[in-house]
Amino acid sequence: MATAKSPTLTITLPSDREIVMTRVFDAPRELVFQAHSSCEHLANWFGPRRYTLAVCDMDFRPGGKYRFVHSGDGQEHGFRGEFREIVEPERIVWTFEYEGMPGHISVDTLTLEDLGGGRTMLTARSLFDSVEDRDGMLQSGMEEGATESWDRLAEHLQAMNSASPSAQSGALVIERIFDAPRELVWKAWTDPEHVKLWWGPKGFTAPVVQADFRVGGAYLYCMRSSEGQDYWSTGVYRDIVPQERFVATDSFADEHGNVVPASHYGMPADFPLEMLVTVTFEDLGDKTRMILRHEGMPADEMGEMASQGWNESLDKLAEVLANIQ
Repeated sequence: MATAKSPTLTITLPSDREIVMTRVFDAPRELVFQAHSSCEHLANWFGPRRYTLAVCDMDFRPGGKYRFVHSGDGQEHGFRGEFREIVEPERIVWTFEYEGMPGHISVDTLTLEDLGGGRTMLTARSLFDSVEDRDGMLQSGMEEGATESWDRLAEHLQAMNSASPSAQSGALVIERIFDAPRELVWKAWTDPEHVKLWWGPKGFTAPVVQADFRVGGAYLYCMRSSEGQDYWSTGVYRDIVPQERFVATDSFADEHGNVVPASHYGMPADFPLEMLVTVTFEDLGDKTRMILRHEGMPADEMGEMASQGWNESLDKLAEVLANIQ
């Protein structure tokens, strides 16, 4: 087995038809996967710095095709292929063909390993038709190109982290991928009888869930602690796109639905009287990506408590979805 190593990239040759490259990125696995899944992100990092991604046609699904064209130095280089397997956020498998040498096709497998602490190991394995094809790729300057491209990816991931709503003050953002189809996850959020099954942090129940689920309609929820303390919340739906998104205001309330300050429940008096919650749902086949954005949340101990509460509630939601399929 031959091995080459740059300060950031390791290349191994486990067989006479394979090239394996690995690198660790300081970004969560979901973010690294996202950076590979759309032209919007690829345009920021895919390829050496001297090239721009002049053409990016991409149908990101198993069986979907893609075509990329790099442009720079008065030259253009086209690549094409088909996605064979996509397992979010773990693996992508596709074919790869350089248009300058048609008929020489490799099968590339990208795997992402969660190392914890917001770090991800990316492994790219290319399987060629022949040793000649593999050696031709090595001699084409692949190591230099991959190193530079992945340096750009690291920069883009840093920008994605910095620009993400969760990194901005006044907004709490949580992303989850549920092992359930989108219509089921949507129902679990919008059907009061389903909401009762998971609403509230660990140890809480939801004895009252009322919702007039339409734009302009109001909701009234009650969470009850294990000690029997009730916490009411209310709001109005501002936007609803079935199966895709809903937006609603969020305020503390009394049992009659009247908005009350947080001090009503012994919390700081300067806590916002009204916040905004946006929940989006993305169809991933048998799975669903859900992104929750809670705007107006203070970036202090109360914000940390809210984050913990939401995450515990969503843990309960995952268990409910597993049982109602």
